[in-house]
Order: sequence, then C-alpha cells, then structure tokens
Amino acid sequence: MKKVLAIVLALTMVLALAVTAFADGEDTYLVGICQLVPHEALDAATQGFKDALEELLPGQVDFDEQNAANDPATCSTIVNAFVSENVDLIMANATPALQAAATATDSIPVLGTSVTEYGVALGIEDFTGTVGTNVSGTSDLAPLDQQAAMIQEWYPDAENVGLLYCSNEANSQYQVDTVQACLEELGYTCKQYAFSDSNDMAAVCQTAADESDVLYVPTDNTVASNTGIVDNICNGKIPVFCGEEGICKGCGVATLSISYYDLGYATGEMAAKILTGEQDVKETPIGYAANFTPKYNPVICEALGVEAPEDYEAVELDDGAEEEAEGEEAEADADAEAEEAAE
Repeated sequence: MKKVLAIVLALTMVLALAVTAFADGEDTYLVGICQLVPHEALDAATQGFKDALEELLPGQVDFDEQNAANDPATCSTIVNAFVSENVDLIMANATPALQAAATATDSIPVLGTSVTEYGVALGIEDFTGTVGTNVSGTSDLAPLDQQAAMIQEWYPDAENVGLLYCSNEANSQYQVDTVQACLEELGYTCKQYAFSDSNDMAAVCQTAADESDVLYVPTDNTVASNTGIVDNICNGKIPVFCGEEGICKGCGVATLSISYYDLGYATGEMAAKILTGEQDVKETPIGYAANFTPKYNPVICEALGVEAPEDYEAVELDDGAEEEAEGEEAEADADAEAEEAAE
C-alpha cells in the first residue's frame, strides 16, 4: 500500500510540474543532433551547441544525439529517423550530415556546423550567404590564403607541396583547390593526393610524403579521425600544415584555427532564436568564425628541429604528448652533455 501511495504521489508531482510549466507558457523542444564522426573538432562543436541551448532555454530542450561513425549513409538513416520523430530542429555536424538532413526534409529547420562552404555542400551556384530554405548554420572556413601564406612563412625554400585529403568530402576538395591556387601564386609546385577512405589513406599519405617537401591537410574529417596514420609517416620527416587545431595536435606542425566550441555555441544561439520564433531559418545567413589563431605543435616542431614564429601559440597537448616531448628534450640534453664530456 505504501508503494502504491508513493507512486501516486510521484505521478502527482510530475503532473503538477507539467501543469506549472504549461501555465508559465514554456514550450519544450526536441532537437536531433547528427554528428558525422567522433573527433575533437566535431565533439567540441556539438558540446558548444548543447551548452548554448541549455543556457538560453534551460530545461526546455531534449536532445536526441546520434553519431554516424563516418558513414554518410548512416547520416541519412539518422536524419530520416529524426523526421519520423517530428523533431523541432536538426543540427547537422559536418558536411555529409548537412547534405543528408537537407535531403530528408524541407520543413524542419536544419542548422549545420563544421561545414566549410555551404554553396559547395548544397550545390548552390553563386552562393550569396543565405540558403533561403529550411537550412542555415555556421561555417568553419578559415582564410585559406592565410593558411597558404603560413607555409611560405615557415618554409620559404620548399618547392613541392602535397595536398592530402579525402576525395569523398566535397568541402575538402574545395579547400585544397583554393589553397593550391594560392600556393602556386607564391611560386610552389603543388600536387593533390586524394584517398577515398581510411583504408587507402596510409598508402596515399606515404606517396605524398615521399614526393613532397611540405604537406597541407584541410579540415578533413577522415584525416581528423586518423591523425595517427599521418603522424607515423610524417613526424620528424615532413612538416604538415593543417586546416584546424585538432588535426594539428595529432600530426601537424602549425595551423590557423578557430574554436569549434565557439562555432557550435553560435549555432546553438541561432537554434534558440529559430525554435522560439524570434528568427526565420529561411532568412538566417550563414555565420562565420570571428577569430583565427595561429598555433603550433611543440612536439612536432621539436622533432623537425624548427622554431615557431613569435606570434604563434602552442596547442594544448594531452598529458601523454607533453610527457613524450619532455622525455625527448631530456634525452637531447643528456646527449649534449655526453658530447661535451667526451670533448
């Protein structure tokens, strides 16, 4: 009997809270999140998005968060399920997720993030900055000409630059094409090295490393999920310049990067306005990062024997990488002392 009374009391309290919320005029929303693949940049964007909505609409948003494990077909399965659920908004994290969501619905608001160029992603010619449909969002596009200029700043005497990317990522193709044009204007000889997925990535990367003085990697999700492959081939041998900080931490010497957390947060701010009717998604222009920071990887700089320019910040490495760097520095100091003693 006591258990029955406890259950009745609990149900009564829940009902009372629901009635109170209704009386206060607070709407509740279901937001579907489709993230292409787990890696540092996309994870940070998703977290920023959720934090913004939880701060701006506290207690009013439920999330259905799904990860496609780097499979575009799974993105389609996920967003079609969101459409069946009749979610109030879909957040599509990365280009394949955005493409899947835009195909799945023309009525539910879709906000992309970590998408480089919406005109390329959605096949819009002469894109002006506003999609004009149920799709908007934020872009992670960094100044590609400045990324190319970084290579000249660090390695002015290099001749051959290899551009490594996944051919199945449309925005990666856009970035390497743009960076290649900038590099060629600076006098470099460039060659693109495309792999179809992680299965042939190592072989293509090895060829690129063998034939190049410097490598460039855009904001490519497949590379971001497999930086160890690039690092094993290039670390200490070939410098790799990267489109974003997460890749730089894993295998790069330097990057001109944005905060993906801030980008996701800005997307969440958009979402709050669209959910509450303050803003129409059809009239919402694509948002862009405001700040870009030049950063370098101290471990890889040490391995390559190069020093970063003064205006570069060190990326924050995990404890394992920092310990490895300290160990290598201690070993180098010991070798130097041994040489001095021998002399």
